[in-house]
Amino acid sequence: MLAAYRPGRTAVAAACGELPTRCGSLIRLHLFAGDPKLLSLRGSGPIAGHPTFAELLRRHRRAARLTLEQLAAASGVSARTLSDLERGRSKGPQQRTVAALADALALENDGRKQLVELARDGRLRDHWTRPTGLCELPRSVDDFTGRAAELAWIDRLVADHSPGAPVVALITGSAGAGKTTFAVRSAHTLRSGFPGGVFFLDLFGMSQHPLAVDDALVLVLGALGVADQHMPTDTQGRSSLYRSLLRDRRVLVVLDNAASEEQVRPLLPGEGFGRVLVTSRRLLAGVEGVRRLILGPLQLTEATELLTGIVGERSASDGEPALARLAQLCGGLPLALRIIGNRLASRPGWSAVELAARLSDEERRLDQFTAGDLKIANAFGMSYEQLAPSARRVFRRLAVAPGRDFDATLAAVAGGTSIEDAWNALDELVDLGLLQDSTSGRYRFHDLVRLFGRDRLQQEETSAERDALAERTTSWLLRMATTAGRWFEPAYGRPDRPDADLAVLHAPEQAEVWLRVNVDNWLGALRIGAGDGQHAAVLDCAESMHWFSDRWIHGPHWHDVFTLGAQAADALNDPAQHATQLNYLAWVHGIPLNDPETGLRYAAEALDLAIRGDTPVQIAWSHHYSAISLRKLGRSDEAIASASQATAMFESLGDIDSYYACISSLGHCLRDNGRHDEALERYREALTLVSDDASGMTPSIAQHLRPYALADVGRCLGLLGRRGEAITTLTEATAVMEPLNSNSMQALALQTLAALLAEDGRTGESRRAYERAAQVFEAIGDAVAHSHCHALATAAP
Repeated sequence: MLAAYRPGRTAVAAACGELPTRCGSLIRLHLFAGDPKLLSLRGSGPIAGHPTFAELLRRHRRAARLTLEQLAAASGVSARTLSDLERGRSKGPQQRTVAALADALALENDGRKQLVELARDGRLRDHWTRPTGLCELPRSVDDFTGRAAELAWIDRLVADHSPGAPVVALITGSAGAGKTTFAVRSAHTLRSGFPGGVFFLDLFGMSQHPLAVDDALVLVLGALGVADQHMPTDTQGRSSLYRSLLRDRRVLVVLDNAASEEQVRPLLPGEGFGRVLVTSRRLLAGVEGVRRLILGPLQLTEATELLTGIVGERSASDGEPALARLAQLCGGLPLALRIIGNRLASRPGWSAVELAARLSDEERRLDQFTAGDLKIANAFGMSYEQLAPSARRVFRRLAVAPGRDFDATLAAVAGGTSIEDAWNALDELVDLGLLQDSTSGRYRFHDLVRLFGRDRLQQEETSAERDALAERTTSWLLRMATTAGRWFEPAYGRPDRPDADLAVLHAPEQAEVWLRVNVDNWLGALRIGAGDGQHAAVLDCAESMHWFSDRWIHGPHWHDVFTLGAQAADALNDPAQHATQLNYLAWVHGIPLNDPETGLRYAAEALDLAIRGDTPVQIAWSHHYSAISLRKLGRSDEAIASASQATAMFESLGDIDSYYACISSLGHCLRDNGRHDEALERYREALTLVSDDASGMTPSIAQHLRPYALADVGRCLGLLGRRGEAITTLTEATAVMEPLNSNSMQALALQTLAALLAEDGRTGESRRAYERAAQVFEAIGDAVAHSHCHALATAAP
């Protein structure tokens, strides 16, 4: 028999050599590639709690008040065949026979479906029952790739052959992660160390009818050599005998696809030589005394290697870049890689580049993961069917979350449920491997699982329900982001009356954390809102980010935020707000993106709108942002003129917060022009503003800006040759900056301090300052400055 391979939960049948039968039994356990996998036990009765095909057929015939002869006449199936079916002599009639019987019995919906499924199960049972050995280990696939660390972990855990405490490895992971394949590979690797045998038992945990514990114990005890007449009749007796055999024998038992703690516990060993590997999609958190291994997706290099091995010789013509792109689109999931590899291997005329292009379309991607009877949606669907209805609803609705991860609060909003019920649903989703969680309380979909969730949403909820879900989620995210952003605006701060359905943020620190960790979600909502024409909400949210953006200068998203804000203001025909958002874009390009030409263009557009709209505040800001770009372009005289004009305007307007920003900018322009004494005067004035509670500055803004004002003073003192004062000031500034988020001002202050310390002969302190500067430059993405500071730190004696 040829063995096929299906990674993960849907591992397929293995080619096993014929072994002498034990106890006169003609039982054999096999893996099956279909969905679900089935166990056959020759001569056994139905699975507990479920009828056989024969029993169900008898019930329906009697309910219809038909004799065998009448049903035969109505269906065209001979009376003798019907008699054999009702006596259980033929467990799995052909599909056309079942269809004829269902039509004659007028069966519909669930009744018809159950009869068809039991017939299919019976056919599979008949097919896989063979007079061979018991619980034989499937073969290991030839192209197994990666998992070196995990294999070593299993080896260390299981290969110790000294008797002692029970040794059980529980291997968990999502659908398609390759748990079965991994366990089989591990068992083959360890086989020589278990002279008593290596046995494999599929518990069918993801099927509608998991293997009953009693049946599992009968199988494994038979494999261990227990004769039928010596088999205990009760579960407790069988489990006790099983543990006693594993205590004295050096055997390895692989329990694949476990459904629950109750199914597994009687099959776990006690003390002794026996070892057990268990695989399950569920976490089985209630099982005690086991070591746990979670299989995640493969790294990109390993995923590419697996895909290359599957496609074989054609990999040379496909090329590594194309295969790497396919592996990336598979998300490192072995089942997905197997499907895509099989599609390529079976279609020599296909191009890997073209297939990657097809997979790039998210709307069609999930449908592409099909190869013969392998379909990734089926693997996910088996887990989905195990969920409670409330958890299914949360799962499919969370697929609309714009970001890559989310928390329980967003889950409650999307699911339309309470936070407590959301927590319960999330726990269930994590337990079945449909979500990944983290210690920070956030959850994440695998990309393909998210697409499956979207498909379920499309199939199971109406268009009106989907529209209401999108509106509710987008609206909540925009309002939450706006409320959080306004914590940092001088005119707002703590909201007086927060919306009842928003998460409560009690302090600016909480608001900042929320904005940072949820940036993908609220930015996604901003884009969705813009596409839906929610211009007022989009503009409100973008405007609320102005002051917060100073705390996250190097955030990669500010260009998108303020571009959407400018477009919304334009759509609302609001020239004042349009000028405001263009000024913010001038800031983005002048400082974070370091594109002064574009920054100067945005500032000019903003100035034109502000003059036409007679908006003095935005006129002043346009001059300020022009000064920043002009200074970076080396046009120092023009920069000083623009900065001076902005400073004077904000002073006359009485806007002290903005006046601080302009006077600091003027200091930068004077410093770059070589006018260090004048620059120091401006910097000291700025430091006085942030240090004086009576200056009129917003206290939270002053507190945030004080270390940067100190750093400006310190750097200027260094340029004036006043090294001792500069070192003292910069040391204070960098110490205060340390708990803050990394930014270019911190990095430059550290770099300047390191150079001054080196000049002062304090090489050890200088080296440490350079090391820290290199770390900050790396954090903000400045690779050149990072390398320079790292080299200076390394070169210092």
